[in-house]
Amino acid sequence: MNEAMEIDLPRRTVLGFLEISHLFDERDRRELATFVAFVFEHPDCLLRSNLAGHLTASALVVDPERRHLLLIHHKALNRWLQPGGHADGDPDLESVARSEVSQETGLREMKPITPCPFDLDIHAIPERKGVPAHLHYDVRFLFEADRDAPLRGAKREVHDVAWVPLTELESRGLDESVLRPARRIAGFK
Repeated sequence: MNEAMEIDLPRRTVLGFLEISHLFDERDRRELATFVAFVFEHPDCLLRSNLAGHLTASALVVDPERRHLLLIHHKALNRWLQPGGHADGDPDLESVARSEVSQETGLREMKPITPCPFDLDIHAIPERKGVPAHLHYDVRFLFEADRDAPLRGAKREVHDVAWVPLTELESRGLDESVLRPARRIAGFK
């Protein structure tokens, strides 16, 4: 029997997203292989109750000129990041990313630049409030939105929301996991 047929529909949906991911280099190919193995090995990969790690989705949102990136200052992690969050059982990771943007920034209107995941990133989340350190397997999508649209950060999760010029990202001390995909945006067609 085909191994893909032995897994449930939610994980097959996730594997469908992963299969069409943009791969820019060898690092991306390795990350994809790790994601696929994780999904096959963990039936609960979409649930935060999997304390080894779980799937998350986030969005790299740029203005139509592709000169600015929308970032949030995350309260719990005390870092500037792209909007995103836990899948919480939803295998439609693009929808999860879109919903997280709306919840964390107030931005409602955005359009996908590509229907495929734009970046894959595995990053460690530190222990917090009794939840042990674990990994986030983050599937990232690329959207475009109007920079003049009103923004409002979700006060419970976000200190601030800002459009940051791509040319200033390096000088702001952002994580490589944000800088790497941001470097790819300007040249992406």
